[in-house]
Amino acid sequence: MADLFDTGAASRDMPEPRMRPLADRLRPRTLDEVIGQAQVLGPDAPLGAMLAAGSLTSLMFWGPPGVGKTTIARLLADQSDLHFVQISAIFTGVPELRKVFEAAKIRRQNGQGTLLFVDEIHRFNKAQQDGFLPHMEDGTILLVGATTENPSFELNAALLSRAQVLVLERLSPKDLELLTQRAEKELGRALPLDVSARDALHEMADGDGRSLLNLIEQVAAWDLDAPLSREALGQRLSRRATKYDKTGDEHYNLISALHKSVRGSDPDAALYWLARMLAGGEDPRYLARRIARMAVEDIGLADPQAQGICLQAWDMYERLGSPEGELALAQAVIYLALAPKSNAGYVGYKSAMRLAKETGSKPPPKHILNAPTRLMKEQGYGEGYDYDHDAEDGFSGQNYFPDAVPRPVLYQPVERGFERELKKRVDWFAKLRSQRQDDAG
Repeated sequence: MADLFDTGAASRDMPEPRMRPLADRLRPRTLDEVIGQAQVLGPDAPLGAMLAAGSLTSLMFWGPPGVGKTTIARLLADQSDLHFVQISAIFTGVPELRKVFEAAKIRRQNGQGTLLFVDEIHRFNKAQQDGFLPHMEDGTILLVGATTENPSFELNAALLSRAQVLVLERLSPKDLELLTQRAEKELGRALPLDVSARDALHEMADGDGRSLLNLIEQVAAWDLDAPLSREALGQRLSRRATKYDKTGDEHYNLISALHKSVRGSDPDAALYWLARMLAGGEDPRYLARRIARMAVEDIGLADPQAQGICLQAWDMYERLGSPEGELALAQAVIYLALAPKSNAGYVGYKSAMRLAKETGSKPPPKHILNAPTRLMKEQGYGEGYDYDHDAEDGFSGQNYFPDAVPRPVLYQPVERGFERELKKRVDWFAKLRSQRQDDAG
């Protein structure tokens, strides 16, 4: 549902001028009027269960703009008979917070609880976030925070341990259509749009109910003789900028989607997520680095050319710049998505790092150590070393691990792409090594 309660306002039951914004006039009066968010408001959902039991706890609403965080908080206060106080972390400092807490203490002494709604709560620093804790614990306030950023990264563990995180979702096309119908009822007329233009209006809102109502107000003000088409609407309205934060949660969500689409051998999905990031303003150089990482991590030696193609695409971007150079990145993404996949090298490397930490400073076996001095020769350095080029098949089969470390298997190539050939070599050397050991025994 749309986030319609940005500031306090009179009830819709009171006389109101038509100059009031549409979002204000359509503000829900009860939780039943909230559009969307059934996953938190339904009878068996977290808030529904809390209200039924009469045991509302501190909450953190995590979700994109315009989905109802402020509205739900205000309606929770109404339904729980709590005094509603709203602040924004952007405009509130320590002195203002002290005043809020003092006023809440006085209300509590007079038998009135306080629901403190903090918008953009992630903007408070650690010390400011810690300042809420004693007032939450002694019951002075019931805290409801709202954030568009991942609480796991942006909020203190102590604060999160005292509040339940509830995820609010972007409004679906069905939700946006219902909100549009409510707006038309309030306006007393249908919007002058054909079916395709109506869909385009919802697309422009991008899941944000508040944005949709602002767009509807613009459309409703036009004096038209006939409904607009999608194309005509597009000429009159600008499409809303794609929601994308190059340093926030959306950044990590989209790069994860791109990476997993490549890993899943889906070139269409990979191209889509690449385009989403570029359209959102992501630095193509960051994408070039991540694409090269995909080649190393997920394709590996199953296709040794993949890394070179990624580096060539990166170089091509540096030479051409945007937007032409981005095509090279797109082609690299397509190649990676269709390439045979193997993480054997990646897994082998991690296993080797783990073994290196476990075995500490154990020295190499003496037979593979150089002996440039007489003392080192007397200590047995280099003694018994077999020069592989002189051995049958060019392979001595000697041990190269520390004497106290049982031989592990770290690299296990898969039966895909070029690694199929590498697996044959690995198996062949393992067979020869076993034979050499048997002969030596």
